[in-house]
Amino acid sequence: MKKIIALLMVTILAAGLMTACGTKKSSDDKILTVGFDAEFPPYGYLDEATGEYTGFDLELAQAVCDNLGWTLVKQPIDWDTKDMELSSGSIDCIWNGFTINGREDDYTWSIPYVDNSQVFVVAADSGIASKADLSGKNVGVQKDSSALSALNADENADLLASFSNLNQYSDYNTAMLDLEAGAIDAVAMDIGVAQYQIAQLFEQGKEFVIVNDYLSSEQYGIGFLKGNEELRDTVQAELLKLVDDGTFAALAEKYGLTDQVILGK
Repeated sequence: MKKIIALLMVTILAAGLMTACGTKKSSDDKILTVGFDAEFPPYGYLDEATGEYTGFDLELAQAVCDNLGWTLVKQPIDWDTKDMELSSGSIDCIWNGFTINGREDDYTWSIPYVDNSQVFVVAADSGIASKADLSGKNVGVQKDSSALSALNADENADLLASFSNLNQYSDYNTAMLDLEAGAIDAVAMDIGVAQYQIAQLFEQGKEFVIVNDYLSSEQYGIGFLKGNEELRDTVQAELLKLVDDGTFAALAEKYGLTDQVILGK
C-alpha cells in the first residue's frame, strides 16, 4: 500500500513539473525594447487614427523582430532622458531618427542608414528666405536635439547670436503650434520631420516652407549602450536583410524618405 501511495505521489509531482515547464517561456524568447520620441514623425509617433505607435523606424524595428522571432516593445521616452533610459536598461536601443554626428563615442552605433539635414521651417509668407533673414527673429528648437547641437556649434555662433530669442521645446509638435500661432518665427528641425509637418499643414490649407540655407548635415543610426556590440551586430544584420529583400526601400517610400535613405542605393 505504501508503495502504491509513493508511486502516486511521484506521478502527481512529475505532472506538476511538466505543467510548470509548459507555462515557462523559452530561454530563446527575446524582447527588444526600443526607446523613441513619440512626437517625431515620420520616424516615430502616435497614429491618432489607430491609437498605435508607428513610423519609419518603428516599422523597421518591428520587421527586424519579426525576422528574429523577437517581441518588440515600443517605449516612448522623454528625449532629454534617453541616456538615463539606456544606461539603466529600461530600453535596449535608441531608434528614432538618432543623429550619429557629434555622438560617435557615446554609443555603440549601427551603420548609418539615413542622410539627414537640419533646416529652418517658416511660414510661406514670412519673408524669411535665408539664415541671414533670421536676425532679430524668435526661433524654436527641441531640447537636447541635433538642431540645438548644430546651433550651439562654433561655426553657427554668429547665427545664434543674431536671434532675438531661442525657445526650447519638449517636442516639435508644440514648437510647430507656436509657429502656426505666430509666437515664433522659425523652427530648426530635421528635414524629414520638417517635410512631414509641412505636408500635414498643407492639407489643412496652411503653407510653410523650408529655408534654402540648411543649418547642418548629418547621418542617422541606431544607438546601443556603449560596448553592446553583440546586440548591435544582430539587429544590424537583420536590417541589412530588409535592405536586400526590398522592405527597407518600401518603408522609405511609404514615409516619404526615399531621398534621405542611404542603404541599398
